[in-house]
Amino acid sequence: MPAGTSVPVSARVSGFSYAIRNIVAEAKKVEASGRRVRYLNIGDPIQFGFHTPPHLIEAVDRALRDGHNGYVASVGIEPARRAIAAEYSARGVAVSADRVVVTSGTSEGIELALGAMVDAGDEVLVPTPTYPLYTAVLAKIGARAAYYRTDPARGWQPDVDHIARLITARTRALVVIDPNNPTGAVYSEATRRQLIAVAENAGIPILADEVYSDVAFDGPTPLLSSLAPDAAIMSFSSLSKAYLAPGWRTGWIVVGGSDRMDDVLAAIKKMADGRLCSAGPMQYAIEPALSGDRSHQREFADALRVRAEITTRRISAIPGMRCVMPRAAFYAMPQVDLPPGRTDEDYILGLLRTTGNLCVYGSGFGMPAEGGYFRVVFLAAPEILNTIYDEMAEFTRDFLAR
Repeated sequence: MPAGTSVPVSARVSGFSYAIRNIVAEAKKVEASGRRVRYLNIGDPIQFGFHTPPHLIEAVDRALRDGHNGYVASVGIEPARRAIAAEYSARGVAVSADRVVVTSGTSEGIELALGAMVDAGDEVLVPTPTYPLYTAVLAKIGARAAYYRTDPARGWQPDVDHIARLITARTRALVVIDPNNPTGAVYSEATRRQLIAVAENAGIPILADEVYSDVAFDGPTPLLSSLAPDAAIMSFSSLSKAYLAPGWRTGWIVVGGSDRMDDVLAAIKKMADGRLCSAGPMQYAIEPALSGDRSHQREFADALRVRAEITTRRISAIPGMRCVMPRAAFYAMPQVDLPPGRTDEDYILGLLRTTGNLCVYGSGFGMPAEGGYFRVVFLAAPEILNTIYDEMAEFTRDFLAR
């Protein structure tokens, strides 16, 4: 390489995209112009006035003061792993602590799992709309996302027949995000059983992203593995959402009891060794979180239901827009009827520049750019949400008129 030339970057970076964060650069430009920006792009409850339960903060504070500030086991501290195993066993998934790996949030767990199972050129089935971390990680390792449909007319339930048609000799896993980000959907038991059946028939494992299972509006959703304890299912969760501690980056992988997953579990542990460990002091909050007071979860879910109802009602009342009622989490995936030649990104950037309200365009979640879908985070207080939807209605009227 001649002196003075730019150092080249890896070719894989060109396929790496994470719209939820990438769009912030445009928001910063809007702020620099003097306009206030409301960040409705990232699902962080702390930024909207919700608080981490005090007993979890006390557990971490105690760990710090007791000197637990060094490296811990790469798979996680034993009390945390035992607590996670006990939680899963109580919910119908009998599993030992040896099949639990504590990670730096669910995001690292997903990356470890995909890295352990998927080679360059392989395929992984992911839903549309999807959570873009999956596609970003697949791009990084040179694998391909095979998108399967979910249907807004059926509450964003997956199209299981479509999944079956997509499976090839290169398929390595099926990703199931339930409760769902970005749609807020909760899958029916019948759908869950069909997903397990199609994966088992094809001999592929399921990566079950269950971060929001404790913040469904009608109560915690069953773990997918509880419907088929011997199936090849790997579950991901964390303290981020249901325990209101996203910045702690404390999550876990639970690898189902089937011995078909033993080699994958060993590979995940091997890869976990390579990054030493996840943050030690925060792991001391896992046991009190799972075995202690959870009253905050019911209060949180009730508050989210109110916000989901406001979001659905207000957006659906805007001419040219519709919104499926979420049943969990704090996301909705509305749709706007775009004028010919316009894209979802045109709408979202226009909304940001005109109103200061930042959402994420649907094509960042794998949806067609002309489809008019976008994700909104509805964690803001009800009175603020109503102001936001007033502004959205006015902007949409003008946008569609143009």
